[in-house]
Formats: sequence, C-alpha cells, structure tokens
Amino acid sequence: MNMLSLAARNVMRNGHRSLVTTLAMAFACAMMIVFASLMEGFVVGSERNIVSMNTGDIQIHLPSYRDEPDIYKQINQSPELVTAIRQAGFMASERLFAYGLMASDQSSSGVQLRGVDLDYESTVTQINQHIQTGSWLDKSDSHGVVIGKKLARLLDVSIGSELIFVGQTADGYMANDRFYIRGVLKSVSAGMDSSGVIMSNAMLQELISLPVGAHEIAIMRSDRNTDLALAVEIIDDLLADDLEILNWQQLMPVISQFLQTAQVQSLIMLVFTYIAVASVVLNAMLMSVFERIHEFGIMKAVGVRPWQLIRIIYAETFIQTLFASILGLLLGVSITWYFEQNGLDLSSLSEGISFAGIALDPVWYAAMSVESLLSPVLFLFVIAALAVIYPALKAAVIRPVDAIHHH
Repeated sequence: MNMLSLAARNVMRNGHRSLVTTLAMAFACAMMIVFASLMEGFVVGSERNIVSMNTGDIQIHLPSYRDEPDIYKQINQSPELVTAIRQAGFMASERLFAYGLMASDQSSSGVQLRGVDLDYESTVTQINQHIQTGSWLDKSDSHGVVIGKKLARLLDVSIGSELIFVGQTADGYMANDRFYIRGVLKSVSAGMDSSGVIMSNAMLQELISLPVGAHEIAIMRSDRNTDLALAVEIIDDLLADDLEILNWQQLMPVISQFLQTAQVQSLIMLVFTYIAVASVVLNAMLMSVFERIHEFGIMKAVGVRPWQLIRIIYAETFIQTLFASILGLLLGVSITWYFEQNGLDLSSLSEGISFAGIALDPVWYAAMSVESLLSPVLFLFVIAALAVIYPALKAAVIRPVDAIHHH
C-alpha cells in the first residue's frame, strides 16, 4: 500500500477542509517568518547603533574615568598603545572629552565636547555617515563642529549657525572660542543627541590646553564574526595593569541582556501562535477521523494494522504541512524582503525611540537569515505532528465491527 498516494487522495477528497487547514498553517508560518526577521533586524540594528555608531567593540579607560569623568584622567601612553593595537590586527581611535557651556543667539546649554581622531574614527564607528543635515568634520576647517539633533533644536540653530563655548582649560584658565555648525547628527544616544558636540582631537586639545593622550581608546575588530572575548584577551595582554578594558556588552549590560533575550521572545511568540494552529489541525483531523470511521473499520477488517492507520493520518498531515510551509515561505519571504528594503516606519508614533539611553532607528528594518526562515517551518512540522497524535490514536483503536456498523 502506497501511504503517500493514499494520503494524498484522502486530502483531496475533502478539499475545502484541507484548504482551510493548509491556509491557516501557511498564514501562521508566514507571519512568524516576518516576526522572526523583524526581531533579527531589531537586534542587528540596535547593535549597530551601539557599536558601529558610538562605542565600538571595546573601550579602554583609566579605571576611575567612567565613574568620574575628569579631563585630567588621561591615558598618557595612548599613541604608543594605539599603534600596538593596530599592529595586533585591530582598528583603534583615540578620543578626548570635555564639558562646558555652549551658547547660541537664542539659548545656551551644557554640552559634552567629544574630540575624535579624524584619520581613524571612521575605521571604528560609522558616525561620520550618520549625518542628518550638513556634513562631517574636515581637517581644513578649524572651527566647524557636528552636534546632536536635540541640542540643535534646544539651541535653535542650523547648519552655519555660530556657537560660543565657555569652559575651563586643563591649567585652570577660562576656555572660550567661537565655532559654527557643519553638521547635525541623526539619533545616536540620549546623551549625544541632547548634549553632544563633536570636533577634532587637535581642536579640543588646543581649546582646553590638554597634553598628549586620550580619555578613551575605542577599538573595533577587523572581522566582527570573531570571538569578542578572545579579542579582549589579546588586547588586554598589550595593556599596563593600571588600565581598564571593557567590551560593549559590559559597557551596556542592560542593552546586551535585552538583545540576548530577543531570540527567547521570538520563541515565545512562536509557541503561542502555533498553539492556535495546533487547535486548527487537531480539530480538522478529528473531524476527518469521525467522518471516516466506517472506512477505517473496513480497512482494519481487511488486515490493515493500527500502526498503518497512524501512518496514513500522519502522511495526510505531512502533505498539508508541506504545502503550508511552501506557501508560508513564499509569503513570508516576500513580506520580509519588502521590510528589508523599505523598513517599518514608526516615526509617526514617536519622534525619538530609545531604550536604556540608546537611540533606535525609527525605521525598523527586517533582517532575513537562515534561522528566521527555518525555525518557523520546523516548528510548524513539530506542532502539527503533536496535534495529530490524538486523532491518529483514535483511528488506530477503532474496533472493526463497531466501525462498520457506525452511523
């Protein structure tokens, strides 16, 4: 007896019910592919905003600097250290920080000045490509700065507007200078958006009379698929004992934990969605069994064994699930591809979306992966197999005599 051909005839015999069951499974599969891809895109996008736009993979500071930022807490040997890190196969950039008051014609606000190495910052982060209006810093421009989007709104300034900075130099004198805005950033982080002013290291050193050195060394792996913990160990061997080295997960533990649980959230969504699908499959197969009790009785009377009936029921379920998976993949891939290209625009819901101080892109892009495509399909087969256990056993224990006379 050819189980698959017999099961196929049984599926086609009640085409309406089979179609409804298959379409229900296909729709659930497609929606879970889209959801899994959107969650994957959320993780990728969030990590990109954290790592590629701001922190880098790894940062080095003096041990007390992050708790109490101070212009005097510099890594004095930073030029030699950065050279050694680059020779070890990593990308590294020195950063300087200072604080003060920035004023425009309309308003004033406290700011954090960030000095960056214009030759190497672009190898560590992509913040130079994250400009909303205007352009990035230029070595030839000795007074151009890039500021956060909320700070620009707070100071009521735009590209070309003049800013006056007032602060304190490293030797205790008053620091003041005149700057103008070259560019305004898209959302990066809560701090950068509301108080960030970016300039070159040379400009900041001159402004507040800083000696050679860095407050922070930001590092990026040349291949981000390599092990992050191993990269930290390699760099740590190059450091003196009085320096602190932390990866981005340690710098942002709340965000890191949230992103690590994103897959669990997808799994929970899969379970709840497919429980509903399982009830549809269970109901359809039970109806099929009760409608065919007479048929099953005759089959058992002519020698068909109980396990063969179970195989037929499972074969019918397999055929429907297979077609549902194909349809679900086609629909899910099509929708996901659209969201990969165009994204899901949430800007109308909120002007700035952030989590734990990290700005999230208001356009939510999907990221299609092998896992986001295969997990919903495999889960669908598992749920369908579990849902059909009871109907299959029901058919297997039918007594031929009772079934043949069943009405």
